Amino acid sequence: MEHDFVVSTVSGKVEEVAIEVHSRIYEWEKLFTIRTVNGNLETVSVGLSGEVVSIEVKTGDSIIPGMVLAFIKDDLIPTGCD
Repeated sequence: MEHDFVVSTVSGKVEEVAIEVHSRIYEWEKLFTIRTVNGNLETVSVGLSGEVVSIEVKTGDSIIPGMVLAFIKDDLIPTGCD
């Protein structure tokens, strides 16, 4: 089974993990808050809904752009083929 993943677009430290494993997320919901190396707070969200399969970081972890933060099982229901 394939999962979508949430990646960081910035370098910094994880300030907040706003989700839990097996929780349901909705499009553009806040998933993580990152304090960038410049001191700004960035909110991480994605354009999909589904179930959180795993969280790969915790509060205080240092991250870099492209680093996977979480895996999501998208709940998009495929249309049937007739």
